[in-house]
Amino acid sequence: MPSFHNGAVEIAYLDEGEGDPILLVHGFASTKGVNWIYPRWVSDLKKNGRRVIALDLRGHGESSKLYDSSEYSIEIMADDTLALMDHLKLGRADMMGYSLGARITGSVARSRPERLRSAIFGGLGIGLIEGGGPGENVAEALEAPSLDDVTDPVGRTFRAFADQTRSDRRALAACLRGSRRLMTREEAAGIGVPVLIAVGSKDEIAGSAQALGKIIPGSQVLDIPNRDHMRAVGDKVYKTGVTDFLSRRR
Repeated sequence: MPSFHNGAVEIAYLDEGEGDPILLVHGFASTKGVNWIYPRWVSDLKKNGRRVIALDLRGHGESSKLYDSSEYSIEIMADDTLALMDHLKLGRADMMGYSLGARITGSVARSRPERLRSAIFGGLGIGLIEGGGPGENVAEALEAPSLDDVTDPVGRTFRAFADQTRSDRRALAACLRGSRRLMTREEAAGIGVPVLIAVGSKDEIAGSAQALGKIIPGSQVLDIPNRDHMRAVGDKVYKTGVTDFLSRRR
């Protein structure tokens, strides 16, 4: 898998296919493989004539592991995505993030709108602004000696997922603590690129897609029926909605 350096941090990525580029940004404790390759996002987007780029966020997958939470702000990780675009000499691209990846996508959409043709927020609704995402209970679960030591149900879910993906749990705990900054309502209202907000109807982590849609001007909302936060990722409704949304950006 190719990689590049943004400063001292090595970022692993994939770059496949031809056509209009789309950059995929995975969720917390996930990887480009778990979020985008295995659910066939990469292959499906390529079939639709897209050049697909996906990275492993710092602290995740094959990228550098860091243990200082100050190295994981949303803005720093957003800069990693922009550095990858610069490395690949991409002036503009569509960007789709899931969960934490959607927070990062939102940061780019707000601060560097000239780099994005559109932004897709998967698995993130009003949680972008208020109370969203896993908390200290999850960080503590990641640092626990074993899954058997974790009693908090949300913490157990993320700890089991991190164990399944063989992640560096100490790096993930640092990432979680460093990436908690929420976007203000005013910042979200200032996003000017085309936005699609796609959330599972049973997602108890993302927050309401409709509530966020009322704040971001001109945004579109896609409900993913009967899917929770973990199971919405590869859903056919999600994929069809994204394909339709992207087709209107051409």
